[in-house]
Amino acid sequence: MTYEAVIFDLDGTLLDTLADLAASVNRVLARRGFPTHDLDAYRWYIGHGSAVLIERALPPVERSPDQIQSCLQELLDDYGRNWDILTHPYDGIPALLQTLEDRHVAMAVVTNKPHRFAALMTAHFFERTSFSRIMGQRDGIPKKPDPYQALSAAHAMGVAPAACIFLGDSAVDMQTARRAGMLAVGAGWGFRPVGELWDGGAVHVLDHPLDLFPLLGR
Repeated sequence: MTYEAVIFDLDGTLLDTLADLAASVNRVLARRGFPTHDLDAYRWYIGHGSAVLIERALPPVERSPDQIQSCLQELLDDYGRNWDILTHPYDGIPALLQTLEDRHVAMAVVTNKPHRFAALMTAHFFERTSFSRIMGQRDGIPKKPDPYQALSAAHAMGVAPAACIFLGDSAVDMQTARRAGMLAVGAGWGFRPVGELWDGGAVHVLDHPLDLFPLLGR
């Protein structure tokens, strides 16, 4: 099988965003007098969108819809000022993207991160990469693991879903890939443990980004 396109998750796959996300959420919690969390806790909070991130970080008795919405807006404001302090591409990602582009492999990003941050961060960190689509969380659009955005990205690239690799670091990504009829490939360097990727339906789990090349069939 020859694969013509790669669809990437963003947080935990292309970019290590953990420290900046954790710091922003902790500042929101601290300003309201709530307990904060250590960095590793956020590995489990991230992946289902910003509202779920805030809900998981709040004390259980404080998870009312109004509280979540208020904290969410504060988080978006804080993160909007602090998203690039410690965030960086994972080792091997720039070389992977450049080589895929040189080989004319189509690329897209599908993430549950708010769309404005997804677009901003890919432009900042990967300004030389020609992604066909950047697709983040937007109102009215189903989030992963719903396959809608992955299938939309494949359509925009003019590539059949079966000819796409979906690379991500969580069970949500593996489920998205399988529901979209794409090859589910786990990013073993990301936020979640490798066992979660296998349990989520990964066909392959990579130790390093450059391990992707043998899977392309080119």
